[in-house]
Amino acid sequence: MTAPHNSPPSETQKIASEQWADIGVNLTDRQFHDDREAVIERAACAGVTWQLITGTTIDESRAAIALADEHPGLFATAGLHPHSARFYSPALEAELRDLLAHEQIKAAGEMGLDFNRDFSPRPEQERAFEAQLALAAEYKLPVFLHERDAHERFLPILKSFRDTLPGAVVHCFTGSREALFAYLDLDCHIGITGWVCDERRGKPLAELLPNIADNRLLLETDAPYLLPRDLPQAPPEKRRNEPALLPWIGQRVAQLRGQETQQVAAMTYQNALALFR
Repeated sequence: MTAPHNSPPSETQKIASEQWADIGVNLTDRQFHDDREAVIERAACAGVTWQLITGTTIDESRAAIALADEHPGLFATAGLHPHSARFYSPALEAELRDLLAHEQIKAAGEMGLDFNRDFSPRPEQERAFEAQLALAAEYKLPVFLHERDAHERFLPILKSFRDTLPGAVVHCFTGSREALFAYLDLDCHIGITGWVCDERRGKPLAELLPNIADNRLLLETDAPYLLPRDLPQAPPEKRRNEPALLPWIGQRVAQLRGQETQQVAAMTYQNALALFR
């Protein structure tokens, strides 16, 4: 069989003998429009056999469910990203309820607060966040969380709901030591991306990795975003991240934690299955 165009690097293939779980991938993004099936195939060839497709709007959540319905090993979240929080309404909540009841939905979200870009007013973000946390508790779903430059408001809101939730992951964590320990104290999982592969911006996060307990660590590409900067060859043609590169991120995480790559693959895979049931 001919290798698909834009195939992942051979170094990645060498560390792909284990099963991997990518708990945050935006497969419905338009950047995958032309070759989505090939991207899914490359992920499987790289050992990424479990993927959670992120739903950020009602339409994207529907598309994520449809894609998960078509492919074994693909699952989805359903929620409203804080960027779109201004659109939260009773009608939208009714649609979200229908989506959360779908068997392919493994978490509520992406939800949370983003005070970095403020695409929605902060009071609207907080209102949508609280409403979705309440829905997650009602549907007994773990939550897929987004927090950027909003820790001081995010933490007390999450804390007020945490006892009613079966689980939580702080997706694409890039925060401070204080924030990390606060989330760990709330028994949250921590999602680590290729941010740690960035020698410029990723150093503070890299130094924090050994503080994450084995049973709270999760891996994600956040594809098509956050392409690892330390790939050992020229960037892919489209300069686009994809789930087939998760083993490369996992290898870097293992090095930073002083663990074997196979150990990190196995424990993060099992952590994903345990959290998302």
